[in-house]
Amino acid sequence: MSQSERIKIAKRVAKEMSDGEVVNLGVGIPTLIPDYLGDKKVFLQSENGLLGIGPTPDKEHTNMDLISASKKPITMDVGASLFDSSDSFVMIRGGHVDMAVLGALQVDQFGEIANWAVPGKTILGVGGAMDLVAGAKRIVIASRHLAKDGNPKLVEKLTFPSSGVRKADMLVTEHAVFKFTDKGTELIEILSDISVHELKNITRAVFTYSNEKISINRHG
Repeated sequence: MSQSERIKIAKRVAKEMSDGEVVNLGVGIPTLIPDYLGDKKVFLQSENGLLGIGPTPDKEHTNMDLISASKKPITMDVGASLFDSSDSFVMIRGGHVDMAVLGALQVDQFGEIANWAVPGKTILGVGGAMDLVAGAKRIVIASRHLAKDGNPKLVEKLTFPSSGVRKADMLVTEHAVFKFTDKGTELIEILSDISVHELKNITRAVFTYSNEKISINRHG
């Protein structure tokens, strides 16, 4: 995936955020979001103990004591606060996070997420994945459409270990935006030069759509 596609996903997810919300940013694409919020006043949280992430610093102002969940340099916004990791998880488990933006290894047709372990590979740890899935009020997945091995990430049924019974509300990839309901997956927006037919060919979950309601936003 190109950097421009990663940025496109980050920009689209940023549109889902509202002023005053506390938003946890997971590893990978979610950590690009602070640079694309515009005038929105959102309180960005990193589970390692920071509320109030600011834009990405340039090299001259990089301080590696301030890092994101991806261990990338960040800045502190005006009014930001630092705290113990245990307090960070109190926020998450206590239901004080309005939205969690997470990456995923797989997402099933109803929004169940697998994002912490690949069968047969070394497991480094769960991290905050299960706590965020259980504790955040809303879950948005920001992910490439296909895994590095070419397999679709949006599947009918998970084959990787689940991160919890709570479901994602939305999935944003470089190609499309999907929302999840009890009835399954619905395509609501196309973000690239791809047809619905082509999208079906790279997706292992059945999704519904309405030609009259699909939004076309190919340039982010």
